[in-house]
Order: sequence, then C-alpha cells, then structure tokens
Amino acid sequence: MPEADWLSQLLHMITVTGQLEVRCVYGAPWRVDRTRAAPHEIPYHAVLRGRAVIEDLEAGVSRELLAGDIVLLPHGSAYVLHDGSGHAPAEVHERRGPGGWTLKENGGPGEPLDMLCGRFFIEPPHNQLIRDYLPTALVVRAMGQEGAGSAASHLASLLELMRLESTGDKLGGHAILNALTAALFTLSLRAASESDEAPTGLLALAGHPRLAPAVAAMFAEPARPWSLPDLAELCSMSRATFMRHFQDMLGRSAIDLLADIRMSLAANELKKPATTTESVAETVGYRSVAAFRRAFTGKMGMTPGNWRRLARDIEALA
Repeated sequence: MPEADWLSQLLHMITVTGQLEVRCVYGAPWRVDRTRAAPHEIPYHAVLRGRAVIEDLEAGVSRELLAGDIVLLPHGSAYVLHDGSGHAPAEVHERRGPGGWTLKENGGPGEPLDMLCGRFFIEPPHNQLIRDYLPTALVVRAMGQEGAGSAASHLASLLELMRLESTGDKLGGHAILNALTAALFTLSLRAASESDEAPTGLLALAGHPRLAPAVAAMFAEPARPWSLPDLAELCSMSRATFMRHFQDMLGRSAIDLLADIRMSLAANELKKPATTTESVAETVGYRSVAAFRRAFTGKMGMTPGNWRRLARDIEALA
C-alpha cells in the first residue's frame, strides 16, 4: 500500500456497499423527484447519455450534468433531476430489469437521456464520518479527461461495464452490478481527488501533497499520541503553517480528524463480543477509560456500552 494511501485506509475502516436501483431511458421532457435519503445512504446518478439538471432543494443550488458525469449526494439532501425545459414530464412506464433493478422509460420526443441511479450504503456510525468530510453534492467527470491511466478514464470504463451488465439477462448480473457500484464509490472519490476542482474536505488533501504524510500517519498509527508539532514536522512545516493549511484544505483541524479516526476504529472494535471497553480505549490511544468514554459519547452521541448494544441489535436484524 502506498505510504500516503489514506483512501484505502479509510475504506478499510468503514464498510461501503452499493446497489444499482434504476436505469432511466427517457426522452425530454422528464423529471425525477427524490426525498431526503436515510442517514446511512448516499444516492448517486451516472449520466451515460444526454444531460440533466440537478437541483438541491435544501441548498437552493442547481447544476447541469453532462454525459459521463456522476453525482453523489453524501448529505442525503432532497433533490430534483430534470431535463431543464420546464415542461410537464412525459408519462413513465417501468418494468423490472433482469438484474433486480427497474427500467424506466417515457417515450418522450425530446433529447434522449440514459442514466443509472442507485445508492451507496455506509454502516453506522461511519456514515457521519463520510458526511463530515465530503461536500453536500459531489460531481465527478468520467469523460473528456486527459490521461489514459487517470481515475477518470478508469471511471468511464467502469460505467461502460455497468451499462453493458444492465442491458441483458446475464448469469450473476445482479451481483456484478452491485459489486461494480461499490467500486464506483471508491473510484469516484479518487477521480474527484485528482480533479483541479477538488472540494474542501478529505478529497482536497490530494491536491496538497505536503499534507499527505500527516494524514497517512494518523490513519496508519491512530493510537500514537500525535501532537500538532509532530504532525507539522512530518510535513516539513511550522506548527502555525501546518494548522493553517490543514484547516483551509479540510475545513477542520488535524486533531479533529485524528479524533474521528479513533472513534470510528473504536466503534468497530466495540462490536467484537470479547473486547472490553478498557482494551478498546488503549487500542485507539486513550490511557484513561473515562477520557475515552467522554470522547466517544461526545462524538457518537451515545456511550460505548450503548453503541455496543445497538450494534448487536443491528447485526441480529441483518
């Protein structure tokens, strides 16, 4: 694993699965309305052909999506997708696709659209970590990017494979599509981090390689008693310069990120039946169990014991 591959370390820490739900084959005029998603869900849409306008109803922001664009809604906001004409949408007919997803068509006479729609699922409490470090809407471009080996070009190939898998009744198609959807999440984050327009948050750190050693170190050794001078030294910066750059890129401090990493790891450890709260506290860098309980409760909104019981209940229902 590359020294600064914090994305692999992050996704090893959390569990992300995916599901393709709908393939929209529309002609304008058309419209798709979506209510707020559940806390552990991130809706996504991939425009294979045509264009679409997405309106975030909560933020009051709209953006045009072109062929090859993938949009993720990490904060689960309510939104609308439409063709931009303002006309009443044509009637939609749907049928169950061979892979368990739904094919929706409307026979509209206008500009054609081919779009894949689905969701990513992130196990709690890690869904909050993702929301804190990703923007409200993340748009990634998979076409028109230079470089055959770029994440964008790989993303374009992945979308083409998803399109092919969703066109026929192939053995194992449903499982393959869901596996490809999970890969779509990681590859979208990588492509966004390589973009010149990487948003503030974890993805922006890739555009600031001098900060990468500190981020990689916190993911690799979260239990180590890192101080700001320690982390700044890894990046060959003064403490003040490091703090300023980190806050500008991430939108929060390095100590905040370290605490989030520790609490996410602690949540995973607390699921293990034979693991005590004392051993979990030590594993994530706390010498005092009382200090760990305070930190965990403040971050997760519940005590370690309550989280352990909730996690067991969730697992029993799965």
